[in-house]
Amino acid sequence: MARDRQTALLFPGQGSQTADMRETVERHRPDLLELALEEVGSDVFERAADGTRWAQPAIYCAALAGAEELGVDADVMAGHSLGEITALVAAGALGAEDGLRLVAARGRLMQEAAEQTGDGGMTAVRAREGNREVIAEVTAANGIAIANDNAPGQLVLSGALDALDRVEAELGERNVRSKRLPVAGAFHSPLMEPAVEPFKAVVAGLQLTEPRVPVMSCVTAMPFEDVESQLVRALTEPVRWLDVMRALDARGVTDFVETGPGKVLTNLVKKALAPEAASA
Repeated sequence: MARDRQTALLFPGQGSQTADMRETVERHRPDLLELALEEVGSDVFERAADGTRWAQPAIYCAALAGAEELGVDADVMAGHSLGEITALVAAGALGAEDGLRLVAARGRLMQEAAEQTGDGGMTAVRAREGNREVIAEVTAANGIAIANDNAPGQLVLSGALDALDRVEAELGERNVRSKRLPVAGAFHSPLMEPAVEPFKAVVAGLQLTEPRVPVMSCVTAMPFEDVESQLVRALTEPVRWLDVMRALDARGVTDFVETGPGKVLTNLVKKALAPEAASA
């Protein structure tokens, strides 16, 4: 028996930036343009490639504008990493201005933490059936965190550069392919610890309400219960995106719609679930 249609609206994280983000915001959420400039102190769209401090607010604004453009009546929402905050805003748990201030603080604090530690990076790993245990063993032995579990075939590792060098070499000896990512920080790992307390202070000042629809947490792969705590935990804990997708599938979601910018999440849904499940 075919199940009733249910829709999940998905909000992307860093790495999804596109050249047309400003135009999307100008058309559908022009109010965010000036606010982003005020919060960050420079044009986030022009500087999106310069670091997470600018990329995060730019993607947040573009994703909210994309949601406005789509006008989807979602049954549940989810966001990848910073996209969790965008999803909470779209679901009415947080105002758009407060959301932008939170994202701006998050991006700034994460970049400052990366600069403070000075030697962090991230590596994408081709996970295959049967080699996840090997990857877990090698990363744990070298003090590296699994930062993102994105899809059955994709893990992202995070940690100190010298440890990443060792992990890549050891995994290569075991025929596990890896690729260093062009990011200047060990995000979603213990090296983000310097950002935790100041971010916690920002989160504590938020005015939060119950969302109109459930919003999934990437920390637990379940709907948010303690928003403040879970947003803070997300700085140093893994993004369990594959588990989130499987949880949504188990809840009966049939249609996965990505707000943009980009189609990163659409592609990950296709890898995690049936290819016809995702649409952009």
